[in-house]
Amino acid sequence: MNYKYIIIGGSAGSFQAVTSILASLPKNFKIPIFLCLHRLKHVRSGFVEALSIKSKLPIVEPIDKEHIRQGVVYLAPANYHMYFELGNYISLSTEEPVNHSRPSIDLSFVSAAYTFKDKLIGVVLSGANKDGAKGLKALKSANGLAIVQDPAECQVKTMTTAAIDETPVDHIFTTKEIIDFILNLEQ
Repeated sequence: MNYKYIIIGGSAGSFQAVTSILASLPKNFKIPIFLCLHRLKHVRSGFVEALSIKSKLPIVEPIDKEHIRQGVVYLAPANYHMYFELGNYISLSTEEPVNHSRPSIDLSFVSAAYTFKDKLIGVVLSGANKDGAKGLKALKSANGLAIVQDPAECQVKTMTTAAIDETPVDHIFTTKEIIDFILNLEQ
């Protein structure tokens, strides 16, 4: 398959996996990556900087209607839902939280699935609620590729277990296996 986009969702316990993935990607990695991570809504700075320390790729919090570029990691801003639009744009919303979360992993995954269809890889990482399970199911229904972090490796396995229960996932991988899979995409 010819995958063009990667979306990663995570919550409690996912930071280590996210930083490991970002640290492993070369600076010429072209596939845009969207990170939808639960974070404190009132803390506006520090998260991008913390991720940037490990990443060779630029990490940005997109603005509304930002055009998606290759080789960029887009982090859903604190207290905003992140959506995707035809024509390769990101849109932001302050609609009500979903699963007690804004950004909602489910909303981002469903939007990405609708927009990118079979060009999309979705990855659900460690987390303490079920956000992401319905989104991964929508992604799989749109012929995207569904990956879940191995619950045995997760600090908090509620999110990954819910995703596995909801969707016939393509792969259950450790963080290292997720990294190896992503690195092999561009070969």
